[in-house]
Amino acid sequence: MNSLKGWIASVYVTTVRLNSADPVSFDTDALVVGFHSGPEGPRPAAGANLEEAFGGKLGASLAAVGFTGRPGELAKIPAFGAITAPLLVAVGLGDSTDLEDLRRAAGAATRSLAGTARAALALPAASGEEVEAVALGGLLGAYAYTKFRTDGEQKQPVAELTVLSGADDTTGRAAVLAEAVTLVRDLVNAPPSDLWPARFAEIAEQTGAEAGLSVEVLDEKQLKDGGYGGIVGVGQGSVNPPRLVRLSYTHPEAGKSLAFVGKGITFDSGGLSLKPSASMDWMKSDMGGAGAVFGALLAIARLGLKVNVDGYLCLAENMPSGTAQRPSDVLHSYSGKTVEVLDTDAEGRLVLMDGIARAAEDRPDLIVDVATLTGAQIVALGWRTAGVMANDDEVRELVVEVAGSVGEGAWGMPLPEELRKGLDSPVADIANLQPERWGSMLAAGIFLKEFVPDGQRWAHIDMAGPSFNKGEAHGYTPKGGTGAITRTLIGLAERHASGFDK
Repeated sequence: MNSLKGWIASVYVTTVRLNSADPVSFDTDALVVGFHSGPEGPRPAAGANLEEAFGGKLGASLAAVGFTGRPGELAKIPAFGAITAPLLVAVGLGDSTDLEDLRRAAGAATRSLAGTARAALALPAASGEEVEAVALGGLLGAYAYTKFRTDGEQKQPVAELTVLSGADDTTGRAAVLAEAVTLVRDLVNAPPSDLWPARFAEIAEQTGAEAGLSVEVLDEKQLKDGGYGGIVGVGQGSVNPPRLVRLSYTHPEAGKSLAFVGKGITFDSGGLSLKPSASMDWMKSDMGGAGAVFGALLAIARLGLKVNVDGYLCLAENMPSGTAQRPSDVLHSYSGKTVEVLDTDAEGRLVLMDGIARAAEDRPDLIVDVATLTGAQIVALGWRTAGVMANDDEVRELVVEVAGSVGEGAWGMPLPEELRKGLDSPVADIANLQPERWGSMLAAGIFLKEFVPDGQRWAHIDMAGPSFNKGEAHGYTPKGGTGAITRTLIGLAERHASGFDK
């Protein structure tokens, strides 16, 4: 335990609680209230109407500073004794409010309050679901990665959040979800000098055991002896050898079983098919799929869901060297199929093919692999929407629906049979890349499908863009690692635990 103390950058200090107190008199450093937009200016949302406390002039004062109530819009005004809190934060909710609107509004507000010790969220929260949404958004918005900052200029996140509502207390579940996403963000943000395959495996082994998971770690010798040719091939060019981590959660009342497989390239230089430098500076994030699987398993265990889940972290560092795999090498995958490597920068599918084949041996009800797999995903769907492919239409629709329900963008994509021919190899069973660029996100999914046994339900999530925010922070999403798809995996486990899986 002591060897890893302090590794996680955002040692999780933000706490959240529920209180039914009157927002006007609640003792806090900042009070957050919601406003809807409308033709006559901003109007108070449910949760706290402070017009009377401000002498009927609050809406007019906000409008005077240009606040309209648009989604995510913020305005801070001093309270001057009208309420107990010295600072009022108005956040826009737009014309209407759903759960994702609440998450984003709460996140935008708490993100703006860095350096503030205490904040109270008096947003619309008349149900347990809404309380959870407000709490979760607030916690996720209070994230900051500060491990390597020594200048002291970056303000610390809000330390204490209070959701003001008389509804059921669901803040505990929100805290579990937020802690899982925070861990994933920290892993994605970690520099590759601080997170290499063996180090990631060590963190997973210790943290997983503390959460009650069974953990198995295969080192480079065991991987080679076990026939994991894809993981070995990708990792053989680095001085930091590869690992395969299996995390297992079981429940005595489980009726369903799931397997999650995550791409865990702790740094991707492209190997001998070297990336241009402009495409390499954020490749520390190429382990985001394994991070999402790891975070999801921890949350599933802490929530005690009635489902069995195995998580596979396929960990390697893709580097060029005299021992690196070469274009035209042939790998022997764990499934027994041979693969010609045409491009060493198409490495994610090589580690996933072994993880998927291993996961299929246990015949789970569903396998879901998660990966920052292709730049083509960003070209097709942008930075905030993951692509979802599957060998079963109902499975694909389920994954997309669950992602949407938790506020993570996802879009169903096809696996056109005609693209398979582009993966033909004259020397092996399949090539790892098609020669044409067109449809390359889909071709990557078709490649992975080759390693899924007949009759096995499977989905593939390509989240190359959503895993890392290169732009400005927005809502509860920070700049850098986002923790994307972690909550989708947890949601899929919850659906299967409830018996509703399609």
